[in-house]
Amino acid sequence: MPEESHCCHKETAAGSVETPAEDLAGKFICPMCPAVVSEEPAACPKCGMALEQVLAPGALPSADAGDDPEYRDMKRRLVVAAIFSLPLLAIAMGGMFTGEHHPWVQLALATPVCLWAGLPFFRRAWMSIRTGNLNMFTLIGLGVFVAYTYSLVATAAPGIFPTSFRDADGRVGVYFEAAAVIVTLVLFGQVLELRARAKTGDAIRGLLSLAPTRALRRTDCGHEKEIPLGQVQPGFKLLVRPGEKIPVDGVVLEGESTVDESMISGEPVPVRKKPGDALVGATVNGNGSLLMEAQKVGNDTLLARIVQMVGEAQRSRAPVQKLADRVAAWFVPAVVAVAVITFVLWAWLGPQPAMAYALVNSVAVLIIACPCALGLATPMSIVTATGTAARHGILFRNAEAIEVLRDVDVLLVDKTGTLTEGKPVLRAVHTADGFEEADLLSYAAALERRSEHPLADAIMTGAREQGVIPADSTGFEAVTGRGVRGVVSGHSVLLGSDAFLTAEGIDTAPLSEAADRERGAGATTVWVAVDGRLAGILAISDPVKDSTPAAIETLHGEGVRLVMVTGDNERTARAVARELGIDDVRAGVLPEQKLEVVQQFQASGHRVAMAGDGINDSPALAAADVGIAMGDGTDIAMESADVTLIKGDLRGVARARRLSHLAMNNIRQNLFFAFVYNGVGVPIAAGALYPFIGLLLNPMIAAAAMSFSSVSVIANSLRLRNARL
Repeated sequence: MPEESHCCHKETAAGSVETPAEDLAGKFICPMCPAVVSEEPAACPKCGMALEQVLAPGALPSADAGDDPEYRDMKRRLVVAAIFSLPLLAIAMGGMFTGEHHPWVQLALATPVCLWAGLPFFRRAWMSIRTGNLNMFTLIGLGVFVAYTYSLVATAAPGIFPTSFRDADGRVGVYFEAAAVIVTLVLFGQVLELRARAKTGDAIRGLLSLAPTRALRRTDCGHEKEIPLGQVQPGFKLLVRPGEKIPVDGVVLEGESTVDESMISGEPVPVRKKPGDALVGATVNGNGSLLMEAQKVGNDTLLARIVQMVGEAQRSRAPVQKLADRVAAWFVPAVVAVAVITFVLWAWLGPQPAMAYALVNSVAVLIIACPCALGLATPMSIVTATGTAARHGILFRNAEAIEVLRDVDVLLVDKTGTLTEGKPVLRAVHTADGFEEADLLSYAAALERRSEHPLADAIMTGAREQGVIPADSTGFEAVTGRGVRGVVSGHSVLLGSDAFLTAEGIDTAPLSEAADRERGAGATTVWVAVDGRLAGILAISDPVKDSTPAAIETLHGEGVRLVMVTGDNERTARAVARELGIDDVRAGVLPEQKLEVVQQFQASGHRVAMAGDGINDSPALAAADVGIAMGDGTDIAMESADVTLIKGDLRGVARARRLSHLAMNNIRQNLFFAFVYNGVGVPIAAGALYPFIGLLLNPMIAAAAMSFSSVSVIANSLRLRNARL
């Protein structure tokens, strides 16, 4: 067992540690006290738990759980403790009937248990006393030390004890079996706890196990060669055969197939892939062969980034943890004080042998108290919840987002890509007098080939389907939130909203009636002007996602108000809102104005979540109580939002909110159990029921109850792994 003296942490006056995240790589932190940092594996000087290593930036944990050295050490000590404790317990119990207690034999059996098997507990207890961070091991160490030392003296020099320590036969009792069994039961609890804690990482290991180990590369000369995944470089051409896993993130070059992306997005329906479509590493190819180009490999893949984000979220602390922290700060000193008071009262008022009763009951108080259950209540739920969320395509940035999302009552959503498919198509073309449809499409496509707007692809595709070849353009300029301008074949062309053209002095009245009809049908209208004259409008529609109505119904059922915040025309936006039952619409909103909408709702006392793409919407995402990045999670959205939904639709929001409720309920259950357990257990151990029903709590039973409390908290947290979202 590593010595705790290796632990080198820099604490502030408030007791926390200021260590930049980038400086944690390769170091060890505590899962309960992330502020504690150590250069080497050790036990936390605050709570006594084993520290866990922080991976270097970009590094990934192993898909194999491996062999935990602390678990192996505790298990070995448990075996030795059990071998010696069982005969010791038999001798002690038999002595109650035969009167033969064999104290020297008990001493021989108890010594290896207390001094070797229980050595980690004494080390951690001493560390806690030396650093002033009293914890569970302080109580265990004190209890075992008192029981063993008292029994040792009673065996070696019984004559020094006065009458108050002796029973009716004049014998000084020994409590070797209590000390040894306490160590054994605590070791058993530690082994169960370590095994349970390991299960909280199953979600990450499950994700990592999805990654293939090899890839089939096609060289420039047409040869195919199987290579280890680590040798794949961006630009490599890789062949993915039917039923194989996609090796890395990339794009389809040749072939068509369906790909099962459920392990990343949580959606069970396979996705059709064709040339130009993106592929995500670790997803499973269907029944067609695909030739792909590798784009992101190693730690840059989506799978790797998901694992890193989950790991960061699991190390964060929810605001509700502050309650447990405040309680833990005074809990152990209070328990020690109760143990001292128990000893004094039993020595003063108890029946003979009063001092023996005082000793046993004060030890029971020390042993039954379990601050560890309080400390584990929140982090174990958070760790399990973030892992469960990742399996459903939901990535929480930190624990605070899990806690706050539950209280959100207003959800601001964009239309394109969130409520709709995000794959707009050209629906109709309306030309003004003097312009032909082909010319209008040529002008529009010439400008949009330079644009990154979501509608640009629809215009380009529509032109291509009608056999229109875009002309060359110069002087391209994008006017954020309004449109674009440029010169096409010597003509000055404007393309954008009607407000954009009107501001430029263009009369839009001739086509206003046609535009209203298209907007009434839910289409977006793009206006085109050439050389200062209205040329026409392009009507673009974006079908509503099949999943959107059900998701809206679910959110409404949970009391969430939905507000569409979009740059679209008012009439178009309201047509979609009517169809879906959206509560409110804010249309014609520029990206920078979305921040104002968020602030307006917050000023009215609402908890606001903002769902956007994480780029143009970044100010609003940052200002919202919870920023939600919708989409495939491959852009800056993953870096800027509190929650990233790999599958960008409202079902992800409903699931994330459901998990938030489940996680917070789970935490409350854990805290309730920990508080009630200690609130009831400590008085019983002190002997509060003895005057009424003659009940005293044996220290061995107290040790079993203490171990059970921590294990039960972890077991309750693990229920989140099977949460139905």
